[in-house]
Amino acid sequence: MVLEFEKPIADLEQKLQEMKELAKGRNIDLSKDIDSLEGKILALKKETFANLTRWQRVQLSRHADRPYALDYIYEITNDFIELHGDRSVKDDKAMVGGLGDIDGRTVLFIGQQKGRNTKQRQERNFGMANPEGYRKALRLMKMAEKFNKPIITLIDTPGAFPGLEAEERGQGEAIARNIKEMFMLKVPVICIIIGEGASGGALGIAIGDKVYMLENTWYSVISPESCSSILWRSWDYKEQAAEALKLTATDMKSNGLVDEIIPEPLGGAHKDLKGMAKTLKQVISQALKELDAIEAEQRISQRIDKFCAMGVVVE
Repeated sequence: MVLEFEKPIADLEQKLQEMKELAKGRNIDLSKDIDSLEGKILALKKETFANLTRWQRVQLSRHADRPYALDYIYEITNDFIELHGDRSVKDDKAMVGGLGDIDGRTVLFIGQQKGRNTKQRQERNFGMANPEGYRKALRLMKMAEKFNKPIITLIDTPGAFPGLEAEERGQGEAIARNIKEMFMLKVPVICIIIGEGASGGALGIAIGDKVYMLENTWYSVISPESCSSILWRSWDYKEQAAEALKLTATDMKSNGLVDEIIPEPLGGAHKDLKGMAKTLKQVISQALKELDAIEAEQRISQRIDKFCAMGVVVE
């Protein structure tokens, strides 16, 4: 999959591949031309990805090859054990969770999971959790608290599922309860937005001591398309909506809504899963080291103060 703004890069990469095949097939020395073209491609990549618009970053966050929660979890841990069910309705496959090992320490992972093909997308409900998904997440978080295990959440959702049956089963209450309970968890909680972070669907697992965003992700009360459809009665103004919403990692960091931005490999996280997972593991390990040094009650107090300070304006 090649996004519109990536096409000039893809064209040059195609020419580079053809040049290499020509040099190999005809035994011609084109090393200088190849080196020159590789330099141009690298320079174009740096320029392109350093100047992405907000809408282009939204597109990148939805890239078909972008790693999902389980991709990172299996790369970061060697012995992940997935846990299932909310003990009430069913196992929501849009919300995954389980125990894994990081540097000899057991942690609880929770994340929204999308699918790669049509069958998987239907099974995962496009990463949109139902109330039972949020209740499963809360059950696992309470279990982690009981056994004194830190919690890592990986956020990637276009929103909580808006269906009638989800509302009948208490979608709003489930998300609100998660938010309330996450404030009071006695164990360290680290939240990382790895793709889309839309509305309460994201916030339902995003209350933590540390909140991070990957470089090419977005976090907002509403998606650009939905915002456009409300304000302009059309999706055609999604680019303007994205600019107005100021939803990128840079915007969130400047407004004090996230703690840090985690850099991605040049071209996006999907270009180097192992490298991106290694960076995430380092960030998580460092954050846990910092949080371990703080008493539980103080962590809770700081967590509450952090979120209560958001949106406060002093004139």
